[in-house]
Amino acid sequence: MKYVLVIPDGCADEPQAELGGKTPLQAARIPHMDTIVSQGILGRTDTVPASMPSGSDVGTMSLFGYDPLVYHTGRAPLEAAAQGIELGPHDWAIRCNFVTITKDNMASFTASQLPNDVGEELIGLLQEMTANNAQWEFHQGVSYRNLLVYRAQNAEDQPFDSGTSTTPPHDLTDQTVLQDLPSGKGSELLLDLMERSKKLFLKSDKNQKRADGQPAATQIWLWGQGSRPALKPFQEQFGKSGAVITAVDLLRGLGSLLGWDIIEVEGATGYTDTDYAAKGRAAIETLEKSEFVVVHVEATDEASHEGEAQEKVKALENIDEHIVGPVHDYLKQQGEYRILVCPDHPTFLRTKTHSHGYVPFGICGTQVRPDQAKCYDEITASASNLLLPKGHQLMPFFFGTLTK
Repeated sequence: MKYVLVIPDGCADEPQAELGGKTPLQAARIPHMDTIVSQGILGRTDTVPASMPSGSDVGTMSLFGYDPLVYHTGRAPLEAAAQGIELGPHDWAIRCNFVTITKDNMASFTASQLPNDVGEELIGLLQEMTANNAQWEFHQGVSYRNLLVYRAQNAEDQPFDSGTSTTPPHDLTDQTVLQDLPSGKGSELLLDLMERSKKLFLKSDKNQKRADGQPAATQIWLWGQGSRPALKPFQEQFGKSGAVITAVDLLRGLGSLLGWDIIEVEGATGYTDTDYAAKGRAAIETLEKSEFVVVHVEATDEASHEGEAQEKVKALENIDEHIVGPVHDYLKQQGEYRILVCPDHPTFLRTKTHSHGYVPFGICGTQVRPDQAKCYDEITASASNLLLPKGHQLMPFFFGTLTK
């Protein structure tokens, strides 16, 4: 049997006045997602425990069948795995965003999608800044997404702990940052690096006079710290080989730690301009050798962070047309299969941030007895009796006998 999970990141939302009182899922033309529901089942699950911050690191870990309350150590270690950065048992990884902060407000948590060549120069300057302390390592990622690693000398050399608190910059869009600076053990180290980066970024001509005409990155923002997680391989946990298609390091890293194949797709950007059709084609090709394939699309989440309702609708329609439709058609031609569509968490256009709460999931395929639902959206799902209170219950439910 072949299995597919499609993750339209952060697509769950609230009714929008701009969309005639409909949610983006209701407003979008998504006939293929609706077909999955009409031919199968519709339910709800809660992917992010109330005690944890809402984000894709927690939400996708739940979707993949791992209880984040047990396994989650932080977001940055997952991204380190994606870059092939080995963490020692006492090392820490920290997410390092290039951001634009104006008058203490988070004007852009992406520094207006900072070009890679500018990021390369800034990372070089940051590494020079910390050259006298070999325990700090800056690693360039893609655009604004980078990593900082602290190499601990021993178990006693632990600058941070579980009480160290940081805030994702995408949760602060158009808001003051003064109440959400790092706090707790080791926060003075993070604050010092953030403060020192301000003067450093002024020295970069590429940053100050960007070729794309966008505002400069004003500093780094450090968050998502964590140590190396201990995850049981997916093959051992569920008895299936896996692969993931994504443009986001977080998902690549988590997939790598689970023992999955990481499928690179040309044109996949992690933004609303991603090549949806290329991802759909890659999923079909990957299914020829993998039992389980995950297709993750970040575009819906990015549209929410920017407060763009129409862009979110457009992204959903592209996912439906170019990924869900072709993949489902392929699966039906190959024999036994199941396909699941589910976001990792809600991301509200109103707040431009990740949120807690139930998300809708739709499943159809072999031995899935259809229920009465016809549409894939949050409002229809809220009337369903199929409720999985813990997100990590969904994967064994998907693979199992589909009895609650």
